[in-house]
Amino acid sequence: MKTVGLIGAGRMGMPIVGHLARAGFRVLVSERDPARQANIESRGAANAALDALAAESDAILICVGYGHEVQELVCGKGGLLEAARPGTVIAVLSTINPRTMRELAGQGQAKGIHIVDSTVCRGSWAADTGTLLSFVGGDEAVVERLRPVLAAYSSDIVRSGGVGTAQVSKAANNLILWACLIADHEALALAKRYDVDIEALRRALLTSSATNGALADWGKQTMAWADDDMAIVAEMAAECGIALPQSGMVRELCRGLKPRRYDLEQYGK
Repeated sequence: MKTVGLIGAGRMGMPIVGHLARAGFRVLVSERDPARQANIESRGAANAALDALAAESDAILICVGYGHEVQELVCGKGGLLEAARPGTVIAVLSTINPRTMRELAGQGQAKGIHIVDSTVCRGSWAADTGTLLSFVGGDEAVVERLRPVLAAYSSDIVRSGGVGTAQVSKAANNLILWACLIADHEALALAKRYDVDIEALRRALLTSSATNGALADWGKQTMAWADDDMAIVAEMAAECGIALPQSGMVRELCRGLKPRRYDLEQYGK
């Protein structure tokens, strides 16, 4: 693969652009915000219209926020299925329902286009450093073709199974992440009321059985996507007929805590 297209140069997509360019790929970017175009070019990529990006790219990464945006980009009028060449690999980095992924993959297969899910974990700071964890769901041969692209911005790449399984893996990650964040907040709020040195406690807990990623990255989580993440978990649980009572509670608690800033000055407030 020589030319990689990326759609959506937001907080996650923009650093990925730079990593791809530094890895030696020709990078084409479709970004609807014109204010970001100069930043894209400064990272070694070229701005491109969606149809040109689709026609020229060997692999296309979709980094937009919502499932309906992914569907429109892939299947809409003038979308990727109309403009991409047979054999192109389209990787969906966005967090969406795995059922939607399987539907998109079926439509792509009819046109000879490989659509896989390649969700990313560890947060925007890992995108900055090129140390993301990428889950990939798709045919093994297609995943291997895509691996050099993923390696440009991922320190770890895990093939999770067939199409849709990367979305399931990301949902599992998110469910645990937000549950831990709620538990961390409550534990530290309680400790603060008893005049514990909170930062000393946090560092100590990271060496104990209470350690978790949300506690290690305290202050970095914005919770901007917590409700959307947990909504997808709820949809998945309903579709497969499994009860996840804690996840529903975590979703409601995240809604209440989302406006708050998570830093060491806010414990217990």
